[in-house]
Amino acid sequence: MSDASKKPRWLRWLIVLLALAVLALGARLLMARRAATAAAAPAAAASAPPAPQLELAAADVLVVAPTTLSRRLEVSGSLKAVNTALVKARVAAELKALTVREGDAVKAGQVIGQLDTTEFDWRLRQAEQQAASARSQLEIAQRQLANNQALVAQGFISPTALDTSVSNETGAQANLQAALAAVELARKSRGDATLVAPISGLVSQRLAQPGERVPLDARIVEIVDLSRIELEAAIAPQDLGGLRVGAKASLLLDGSSDEVAATVVRINPSATAGARTVSAYLALAPHPALRQGLFARGSIELGQTTALAMPLSAVRTDQAEPYAIRVKDGRAERRVLSLGATGQPAGTRLADGAWVEVKSGLQAGDRVLAASAGLVADGMRLKLASAPASQASAASR
Repeated sequence: MSDASKKPRWLRWLIVLLALAVLALGARLLMARRAATAAAAPAAAASAPPAPQLELAAADVLVVAPTTLSRRLEVSGSLKAVNTALVKARVAAELKALTVREGDAVKAGQVIGQLDTTEFDWRLRQAEQQAASARSQLEIAQRQLANNQALVAQGFISPTALDTSVSNETGAQANLQAALAAVELARKSRGDATLVAPISGLVSQRLAQPGERVPLDARIVEIVDLSRIELEAAIAPQDLGGLRVGAKASLLLDGSSDEVAATVVRINPSATAGARTVSAYLALAPHPALRQGLFARGSIELGQTTALAMPLSAVRTDQAEPYAIRVKDGRAERRVLSLGATGQPAGTRLADGAWVEVKSGLQAGDRVLAASAGLVADGMRLKLASAPASQASAASR
């Protein structure tokens, strides 16, 4: 073969070698780039901002545990005094004096005011004069009857004339009795002009002022006896099964943080028309803050039960179903709950808030976020305090 046929073969080998060299160089550059990317990744991760997380205080986390709850029925209503009285005008007259004002203490039978008695004095005098006249007429009739009886016995007059004298004496006797009754009525009207407290208590309203002419049955003073105060609570029909006379209750009054003990003393046998509720009456123990008309709320103890429970305030209701936020692997987890009866753990007060039985959705030992943690998104990272609160387990002990 000639040199011309060998030359292309040499060129072909040269091209192959150059191609291999280019491929080797490209592979080396690719590996170097990957190494540089891998080395830069930790630095980029270190410089990237950390994922958001919520820092929690110890009081923001509750440990759910079996708890002995007092099953309670929530009630509310206005306070009413068992004994109240309205002092009314029993006669129409001018109010001359009224010696008591709101807040004054009065005793039963105490004179608290006076109506003008001028008219009644004259009516009493008139009735007494008419009674005196009737008494005189009776005396005349009695003397005439005695004389006629003597004359009939002697035969001077007929028995018919005696019958007339008897009738006259009977009529005069009746006129005297009527006149004496008129005297007593006039005396009573005069006595009704004096205003007397019918019960002991405190004056709650002064409804008239001296100088006014008050009509018959006009309200002048209201008196309230605060020694016996009751709460009238409306009970739904489905809650009547466990309610009994003698059941104990605890109440909170408006404007006071003190709990007031109460007892169910009566249950109305009839339901309220329209509302279809039944009224239960709770007698409150004496307390300085008791006032008629104050609003009170509380609960009646129906019994005790032991169940998995948590504070009612930790149950969230901003979704279609009630749920709680459980702490799971450092993140917030939304758990839908099935709830039971509400109650109060032993050793707690009404002001501490009610608790509720958890039938499903949580297990004993689960940690949940309290209401103080606020709204927390599902899946948010959580940073817990070193000593989470265990209010639920503490309440059960």
